[in-house]
Amino acid sequence: MSVLSHLDALESESIHILREVVAEARNPALLFSGGKDSIVMLRLAEKAFRPDRFPFPLLHIDTEHNFDEVIAFRDKRAAELDEKLVVRSVADSIRTGRVVLRRPDESRNVHQSVTLLDAIQEFQFDALFGGARRDEEKARAKERVISHRNEFGQWDPRNQRPELWNLYNARVASGEHLRVFPISNWTELDVWQYIRRENLAVPSIYFAHERLVVERNGLLAPVTALTPPRAGELAVQRSVRFRTVGDITCTCPVLSDAANVDAIIAETAVTTVTERGATRMDDQTSEASMELRKKEGYF
Repeated sequence: MSVLSHLDALESESIHILREVVAEARNPALLFSGGKDSIVMLRLAEKAFRPDRFPFPLLHIDTEHNFDEVIAFRDKRAAELDEKLVVRSVADSIRTGRVVLRRPDESRNVHQSVTLLDAIQEFQFDALFGGARRDEEKARAKERVISHRNEFGQWDPRNQRPELWNLYNARVASGEHLRVFPISNWTELDVWQYIRRENLAVPSIYFAHERLVVERNGLLAPVTALTPPRAGELAVQRSVRFRTVGDITCTCPVLSDAANVDAIIAETAVTTVTERGATRMDDQTSEASMELRKKEGYF
């Protein structure tokens, strides 16, 4: 009797979830940012549905404060796959008054919820596939593989559907939708091992490179035109890499000399800090910051 390897078992579970939801959903979409988790999601979708086209478009909610390398990779990968990429921008939501910033230098990350919910309404999506994993953060650890959202796009962590024996309920009423996380049971280490096994390309900023940074709130903040040093901060050149990518204003690199996937896997295997805990300023505002944002419609 053949036994599936660890990665094969995870892959099989994720493909099952993708196919199950596509079979039941009327109009799904797959969130694709160009980050490592959504890159893995694209490979899983290839294995689930090729040689046909994906039975859904790719959707990115762009803050327009993303790293250039990641956006270039996003567009290149979508073109290579010849799949439809829909981009909706937080900047457009600001221009139309749907999002009002409290100050010009405020992070746009939290405001993605408004743009996302508007896109769901525009296209009438009833299921969104995302690359969130339970090991990333406490609120994500609470969430089911298939997460119900009410007609206002909100999540109620106390009212989730049971998923016994990997049986999933993908039914929704009019106006409701689902957030679906096929790699929910994967870890950061699993993701990098899968990237190595499948020989997947990733944006260059995941690998060690020299970059100007400042120390801020116990993290290393990148020095960019959007995030210049504050009064009293000293910019220094360091060898760093990004464990996660997102809005420049709240995404931080970590010290690293890992210049290839094998080195990243070795680093990840011994780290004791979650990737969001080590790199995301927006998750440090309070213990419940992510859960509060998810309740309001965040990814």
